[in-house]
Amino acid sequence: MKQIIPKKRHILRKDDAIMVYERLRGEIGGSSQLFYTPQPEILETSGDIVLYLVNRKPHLMAFDGFIFPTLKGALEIPFPERRVVVDMGAVPFVIKGADIMRPGVVSCTPDVRAGQPVQIVDERHGKALGIGIALADAPGLMASEGGKVVKNRFHIGDELWNLDLG
Repeated sequence: MKQIIPKKRHILRKDDAIMVYERLRGEIGGSSQLFYTPQPEILETSGDIVLYLVNRKPHLMAFDGFIFPTLKGALEIPFPERRVVVDMGAVPFVIKGADIMRPGVVSCTPDVRAGQPVQIVDERHGKALGIGIALADAPGLMASEGGKVVKNRFHIGDELWNLDLG
């Protein structure tokens, strides 16, 4: 991922904020209320990501046509939807940006859908390690015996994680 540089930052208009939260509700359901703030800010960046600041923290992002919590958002405001749980042996690889292979997956929530964003969490603490794109629906993911099942898109230590908002 290329370096992400913050560009424009301003408070969202009310109708734009409603649209962001409706799209987030479509992704994570009722947990979208956990990310609600009356005056969300938008931060346009030099990359292909737009950040939404909740209480001045980059907790939501728009990427690849999705609105989903950022990794920092998932860590600070845990939510139960769209989870792929990996074993502790996979943790060092996930935080370095490796894709998720089926043998490392312990479980996933039934709402995981192919081509949709998911949070990658560890089995011991349930903490988010990354945000990825599922390559299979939940039943297919758990039924497979090998291969790549989640494309790791954002991880601890990447450009988005290290973004300094000053």
